Amino acid sequence: MGKLNLQKDTYNVKIAKDPYPDADTMRCSPRRCFITSVGIAFLWLFITLKVPRDMEDDQNVMAIKVQVASFSSSRDKRAPEDWQNLTLKYIRKVQQRRKTWLTVGISSVSRPEGSNLLYTLDSLFRASSKAEQKHLTVLIHLADSDLNWLRETVARISSLFSPQILAGQLLLIHAPSDAYPLADGIRDNAYPGEFYAKQNVDHAFLISYATNLSDYFLLIDDNVFCGPNFVSHIQSKVTNMNSNSWVLLEFSNMGFLGKLFHSRDLTLLAHFLLLFYKEKPLDRLIPHFRTILVQENPILCRPFLFYHRVSYPTFDGSQKNSAVKKTDSYSPDNPPGTVFTDMKVFDVHFPWEAYTLDESFFWTYNVSVGSHLTVILSHPVNLRRVQVMTGSMVEGEYALAKGQVELGYNPEGMPQYCTTFTLLGRLLEGQLDQDVFPRSMGHDVSCVRLVVKANQVGGLMIRHISLWEEKAKEKEAAFEDESAQV
Repeated sequence: MGKLNLQKDTYNVKIAKDPYPDADTMRCSPRRCFITSVGIAFLWLFITLKVPRDMEDDQNVMAIKVQVASFSSSRDKRAPEDWQNLTLKYIRKVQQRRKTWLTVGISSVSRPEGSNLLYTLDSLFRASSKAEQKHLTVLIHLADSDLNWLRETVARISSLFSPQILAGQLLLIHAPSDAYPLADGIRDNAYPGEFYAKQNVDHAFLISYATNLSDYFLLIDDNVFCGPNFVSHIQSKVTNMNSNSWVLLEFSNMGFLGKLFHSRDLTLLAHFLLLFYKEKPLDRLIPHFRTILVQENPILCRPFLFYHRVSYPTFDGSQKNSAVKKTDSYSPDNPPGTVFTDMKVFDVHFPWEAYTLDESFFWTYNVSVGSHLTVILSHPVNLRRVQVMTGSMVEGEYALAKGQVELGYNPEGMPQYCTTFTLLGRLLEGQLDQDVFPRSMGHDVSCVRLVVKANQVGGLMIRHISLWEEKAKEKEAAFEDESAQV
């Protein structure tokens, strides 16, 4: 018997008494699937009955304000029989709901560094038009047994996305911990294998529930930026692929992000994950599943539509190298600063995202001669290298055709701006990677500006502005080398 205490009321979720003894005996019987669905429906019923009606709907500025809904302190006087009747009515409603074209599936757990689930949801809905949202269902598996985190996450999602929930565009599910196979063996994150074992089972529940929701299923994770109109892009690609058989289309080249499946294959995929959940991480199991269904080579669909907001740790032994990477001289420093632009701002990807050190980016369109994106540093910095990258990562689409990078000096005013600029270099095929000379003279830079040199119609992706600062020890070493050469 699993208990989910989201209010002072306690909802009992019945789970089969015999959790899977091992991977080989895992099967999803009709009775077990129905009982699990009843448990999931309790959580959904709570959300639909108690969801707050207030939500900020400023379509021009994304300002996610994390709010915890205040739950009523008085106990609900409904008899238990009324709750059961309402639950059964809801289950019938779900079973009769109209299938959509695409389900986007996300499995989310609590993280020490904080979750970006709310930002991911905001990106999903803002990057899709009202017409596209009619063909879209977003399914989230809250896959953590921490009831405090679960209660808080449900409250925040309910507060911010109540219109989507009430419209049936956003579904939340939760599989209680005693529904997991070998529960004691996969709950702890003591070593990498236990983490990805739980992650695989989390996604197996997610995928199993999504089987009958839509025609296609798109898998992403909970820290993602979405490209504008991604639903239409995916529909167009699927239409063009109708003449060719496929199992998996990939709209990102990172991990399991942006993987598209036929919903008819989801039952088999869920069983596959449950059979081999302890063998390999999810992003390595999916290619095996693809080859089993006789798609030998991956199909990468460009432009890529999904990017990570931040990079979470991987569990392939690379943690040991993290300390080295932080001090790696090849990694950019990006000193603190503020980003300004006169380019059009699309309300999914913002200008400052071009200056972050993760996989996010700034997206704009229809730029004109003289348009700029400027980084004004909080303090003057002695730069040794500047890198500017535009366009998508692999095929280079949406790059800036003609542009140049300038360094600025003598900041003035409030807000500050640089009074003088000098040309560092011009972009070649949308890229610039150049050392700053002469470093030894101590020319401190206050601004780095990307300037458009020709009108450009269509989208523009400014992926990275990366700066390397010359530290004091590096300057001393460079001076000693120059002295030795003299």
